[in-house]
Amino acid sequence: MPVFLDSRDDGFDTAVAALLGAKREEAQDVDDAVAAIIDDVRRRGDAAVIELTERFDRLRLTPDTLAFGADEIAAECARVSPEDRDALELAAERIRAYHVRQRPQDARWTDPDGAGLGWRWSPVAAAGLYVPGGLASYPSSVLMNAIPAQVAGVERLAICVPTPDGAVNPLVLLAARIAGVDTVYRIGGAQAIAALAWGTETIAPVDKITGPGNAYVAAAKRRVFGRVGIDMIAGPSEILVIGDGTGDPDWIALDLLSQAEHDESAQAVLITTSADEARAVAAAVEARLKTLARRAIAGASWREHGAIITVRDLDEAADLSNRFAPEHLELSLDDPEALLPRIRHAGAVFLGHWTPEAIGDYVGGPNHVLPTARSARFSSGLSVLDFMKRTTLARMTPQALQAIGPSAERLAKSESLEAHGLSVRARLDRLNRRGG
Repeated sequence: MPVFLDSRDDGFDTAVAALLGAKREEAQDVDDAVAAIIDDVRRRGDAAVIELTERFDRLRLTPDTLAFGADEIAAECARVSPEDRDALELAAERIRAYHVRQRPQDARWTDPDGAGLGWRWSPVAAAGLYVPGGLASYPSSVLMNAIPAQVAGVERLAICVPTPDGAVNPLVLLAARIAGVDTVYRIGGAQAIAALAWGTETIAPVDKITGPGNAYVAAAKRRVFGRVGIDMIAGPSEILVIGDGTGDPDWIALDLLSQAEHDESAQAVLITTSADEARAVAAAVEARLKTLARRAIAGASWREHGAIITVRDLDEAADLSNRFAPEHLELSLDDPEALLPRIRHAGAVFLGHWTPEAIGDYVGGPNHVLPTARSARFSSGLSVLDFMKRTTLARMTPQALQAIGPSAERLAKSESLEAHGLSVRARLDRLNRRGG
């Protein structure tokens, strides 16, 4: 059974702290294995990737077949039904329209001392997009990673998607085509991350790697960070619903299960001001678990990591939610806008009874690659900015240098950096010889 808590009970804070501190990541220590894989790929390139793919995915490849050919992609895309194609195209259109609004603007100005200042935005040159494969094969993740990169102006995009036993999801390849990505490698795991970061004879290295994956992928991304940029270290899925008794218990139950069915380590939490709603949702979850196709996974998640928490009022609910800093937050309220200003930490917020989190996973528009494990306290979901760099600009006129240069020289001396100060003084001396 999930944890049932009431903020009026003794020991509530201790119980919440235990819930927040519970480890939901993979228990096995994979870092040493990942380190060995990365070293192998760095040393042996294609040969290591091919051997590791045969070992872990039971798929024998050659350098020529690491990537899908154009004819293969076309043939797989032709298998997709018109209805599925239309759904993907609608999702792509909405995701693109949302992310276009995120494009930052360059800026230039002259300050009161006459110095020209500003910044310029530019895209990374190449990005590698990781998409889970096998049973957890998500074409929506292709769109969510590739479209922001394209909007940012990234010139070269490559997708890595594992195909265990050669199984291919045609929707993934169609999503790649819709997003305009031509290079799709049929490799996954830590070896794919290493190949993207360091390059091989066949796979060109990239500057940034984004996308979710299993514990091995997460560990590999952590290890290659610094060699390349990464978006985040993704953990198990999370959803937190705030209710006040005005929602449909069955709807809330389904929303909770929509994340619980991802994997056994996912977490679904309801915080409500209504004890009746708490009981009704608990009953609805149990009823739905009897018929859900992924009930074994969802049931384990709900039993081991789920929670239903009853609180005094919505202010207390918001404060508690901020402690969780959930990946997904639903405000299952008649007036969600009234509570929204109290929400400080959440990866994505879904407002009102008619906005299930699942809309955000597919066609809402905002990105579904979101911070987990309370990292919404300090980070954001994937965006166009993740594929861009900001370069600062400064231009001194002689007058500006005369105005602010002496202070720079003095600060350089205070830090015992002689050449710093002299580089400014040499210019000031020339100005002084010219008479200003």
